Amino acid sequence: MQINEKAMAASALEGGFADPVFDSQNVFNAVMNAMARPGTVSSLPALASAPEPVFDTAAAIIAALCDADTLLWLDEVSSQNSALRDWVTFQTAAPLTTQKSDAQFALLTDKKMPLDIAQFAQGSQEYPDRSCTLIIQVDDISNAAGLSLSGPGIKDTADLHVQGLPELFLDQWRQNKSRFPCGVDVILVSASSLVCLPRTTNISQGVI
Repeated sequence: MQINEKAMAASALEGGFADPVFDSQNVFNAVMNAMARPGTVSSLPALASAPEPVFDTAAAIIAALCDADTLLWLDEVSSQNSALRDWVTFQTAAPLTTQKSDAQFALLTDKKMPLDIAQFAQGSQEYPDRSCTLIIQVDDISNAAGLSLSGPGIKDTADLHVQGLPELFLDQWRQNKSRFPCGVDVILVSASSLVCLPRTTNISQGVI
């Protein structure tokens, strides 16, 4: 038991940014640029790593965006991993919450878990920024045909192909957009890439 506890403690100490200030700024800028250009797939170097099942891309985003003042929600698979919980605490100091409606960031790694966007913090008419940003792990993302995106930050339309998108995501996204200026924003991450979907983005099935 002591060996396991020591191993878990060691895993919490590992995988953080080698250069916390520089790496955090790089990841933050990458996310902000992706939010400003919805549907644009961007690569993200493996600047951080967390215990399974978290991708390096998701680990870097969490390390850059979460701190002691941001509540983080983990899905059931992730929350059961004590090594991951310890990693989040040590690397970010972000408090974990079990309440979706309280979370400012949420990590979803389990593709089999039903997703209900409306359960997460939506913000309000007065404070739409008090909503949740969902970090959703998917199998692969590319700018191939599949989905058609339009809206602010997109010239005409943009193609996006996603493997492993949660079931019923498109229907829920239409409802999410109808709640504007409230609603969640989404960051889709694969093992090496990310794409952002702010709540202003229209998403429909494209022509394949």
